[in-house]
Amino acid sequence: MPDIQTQEDLYLLVDEFYKKLLADDSISYIFTDVVKIKLEEHLPILVTFWSQGVLGTGGYSKNLTQIHLDVNEKEYLSPELFKIWLNHFNNAVDENFKGQKAEQIKTQALSIATVMQIKIAQNKTNN
Repeated sequence: MPDIQTQEDLYLLVDEFYKKLLADDSISYIFTDVVKIKLEEHLPILVTFWSQGVLGTGGYSKNLTQIHLDVNEKEYLSPELFKIWLNHFNNAVDENFKGQKAEQIKTQALSIATVMQIKIAQNKTNN
């Protein structure tokens, strides 16, 4: 299996990842009912985000933390949801890629999930 090397690889990854998320009733409602995500608009943003983190391309300028805090205001993003998210993400990586970048992106996803949970907990405490 190849390692992640291009933005096309990342597009494949996030596309496969979202297929898994949207097929899982325990988490899909966040994307279909709470956020009402438009995948054709969202996937290029995610590719830019992951490309910046893994390939060093830059270009992502949104506030990732604030986006998740805003979603959490509508629907509690529980540790269980982050566990499901991370599991689907890791499976999407492992089913399509193998190598240093594949491991790096899984580590970054775990870091993001951890930080988001901490921020959500802090925000709950402060409100």
